[in-house]
Amino acid sequence: MRFQSLSLTLAATGLCASLSGHAQTPPPANPLDAVPENMPFDVPYGAPISLERAERAIAAAVAEAKKHNWKLNVAVVDSGANLVAFQRMDGAQLASIAISEHKARAAASFRRETRVIEDSVQLKQSYYTLTLDGVIASRGGLPLVEGGKLIGAIGCSGGTGSQDEVACKAAAATVK
Repeated sequence: MRFQSLSLTLAATGLCASLSGHAQTPPPANPLDAVPENMPFDVPYGAPISLERAERAIAAAVAEAKKHNWKLNVAVVDSGANLVAFQRMDGAQLASIAISEHKARAAASFRRETRVIEDSVQLKQSYYTLTLDGVIASRGGLPLVEGGKLIGAIGCSGGTGSQDEVACKAAAATVK
């Protein structure tokens, strides 16, 4: 009986405290509820990159990698994320073959650098991003844009993410 009385007293005290005008702090606004005025990464698709241009882009990435003694796998896809060309440098890690292709496909499919996806997960803690099909949260995938249109994408893998990204940027510079 004494326990019931104590429980009722505590419950009544809690109820009175909650009704006493002390407002609870509302939860912070969810940043995902914001509606942007313009659609982000709205790069129109262009004609697919040719094999010749894809090979030039790969050559630029490989040349950059050789300057630093990096051993990379380099893949170029067209605007539809289909593989156009690939090169594996001598000694490049085997697991990075598929990763370089995945980075290129993600950059083309999502029309953005894979670094943006990495930042979304690591810096903004937007973990839902990892639930999207075909996503890769690792830098080293860049869209190839010519005349404001996406013509393909390049993916490099085998080094650190920042090394992969440097090689990709050298390749992207060949597409204007």
